[in-house]
Amino acid sequence: MVPTIKTPKNSLRNNGFINAYLKDDMSDTNYKDCIYILFKPKNIDLFKDFLDSEYERTKQIVEDYDYEGGFVVVVYSLDKKFKEDFKLIKKGMYSKTSKSFQKSFPKVIKLMKNGLHRDELSLQYRIFNKTPDLIEYWQDKLGITYWDENMEVWSEFKIENEVLTKKVLNENRKIIEAKS
Repeated sequence: MVPTIKTPKNSLRNNGFINAYLKDDMSDTNYKDCIYILFKPKNIDLFKDFLDSEYERTKQIVEDYDYEGGFVVVVYSLDKKFKEDFKLIKKGMYSKTSKSFQKSFPKVIKLMKNGLHRDELSLQYRIFNKTPDLIEYWQDKLGITYWDENMEVWSEFKIENEVLTKKVLNENRKIIEAKS
């Protein structure tokens, strides 16, 4: 859902973007219809500039706050025009989302493999459009030869995977420390 808030992609990457969540179990305040974006900025001054520019760019920021160890959460309200699409995502009905919602996500992504740049269809595009490679993947994984038109090509949405918890924060801390 991050692309729907229209934050410049490189701004996220350059400021220590980790992941986004629909809820923060560690916070006393949980906002409805919001996304919680977790950062671990390497350069706090650069991050402050980014955050200031975000406050100027959009009215969607609800709050920002810090966690121990240099983690920052920025809470954005989700775009109301995609409310029905968000409901469909939560039901695991990815291909039923609106075309305008789908256009928020890139069709093609650039990959670097063996020192070469390559364009590839994005995972979101492939999920929304039920591309043959994903259908084949699931047929192989499930050991089936048929594919019902009503079947989706991505696993169901599970809210427990979309919650920022102390455990999730600690796992991210360990990953970042291992990379250092």
